[in-house]
Amino acid sequence: MAHIPVLIKEVLEYLDLKPNQNFIDATVGDGGHAAAILEKTSPNGKLLAIDRDSDSIVRAKSKLMEFGNRVLYINDSFGNLASIVKENNGLANGILFDFGMSSSQLENSGRGFTFSKDEILDMRYDVKTPITAEDVVNEYSEKELVEIFKKWADVPNAIKIARAIIQDRRKERIKTTGELVKIIDKTIKRRGRLHPATLVFQALRIEVNQELAEIEKALKIIPEILKQGSRSALISFHSLEDRLIKNWSKNLEKQGIIKILNKKPITTSLEEIRINPRSRSAKLRVVEKT
Repeated sequence: MAHIPVLIKEVLEYLDLKPNQNFIDATVGDGGHAAAILEKTSPNGKLLAIDRDSDSIVRAKSKLMEFGNRVLYINDSFGNLASIVKENNGLANGILFDFGMSSSQLENSGRGFTFSKDEILDMRYDVKTPITAEDVVNEYSEKELVEIFKKWADVPNAIKIARAIIQDRRKERIKTTGELVKIIDKTIKRRGRLHPATLVFQALRIEVNQELAEIEKALKIIPEILKQGSRSALISFHSLEDRLIKNWSKNLEKQGIIKILNKKPITTSLEEIRINPRSRSAKLRVVEKT
């Protein structure tokens, strides 16, 4: 399945793009949002395209080839936005964050982001990240596993699953997604649409990539790199991310640093969900530098 940029119409409308403006796509992914931004800011608008996954940078370069030197690619985490912008771009007319994973990462990375394939337990966006999902599963204590399962994904039966993992790894190191799913399947009976492994995989991915910590780092720097009157659009896909963005924006609005442009998050239409079911949980919040 090709990656479909989520809430694209709403992102373009809220960012209020003009010809020749410079923007930052802090999560360029497969380049879908970036292509639309570059079209709207033609002929001379520049885009700083950032992604911590080097494979995503390769895909984005292919997608955005027609825009030539209007795009500058940076293989780094958006958590390092302060130093990236300082070194490369100066102030921006707008910033986009899409905190979701691309279809390519799920289906083609081979790094174990999905439990529907038997792959290595890696889950790193950036292969330079020192810890893998295999390390977490095999080396965290029962208490630590329970903590991340509850903290990052509110996993039901977290204690039961953590205990089962500990028991199995005593016999042999757990190395693949298939092995982990088998442990979860024999421990928890599936009820309803959500597979019991879904939230466990989410928790492991967040832990490995320190996703919430990276978002916090990026949020802190946004007001410093936006020009006055410029906007940042932030798309999240689960409640922890959305709560972080909501609380941050409310706090800064109280201080008069930003203005919140949508009091309630913008969600996907039924039509978009029909075309792209993975967009179902997307929430867009937009702020403007005052």
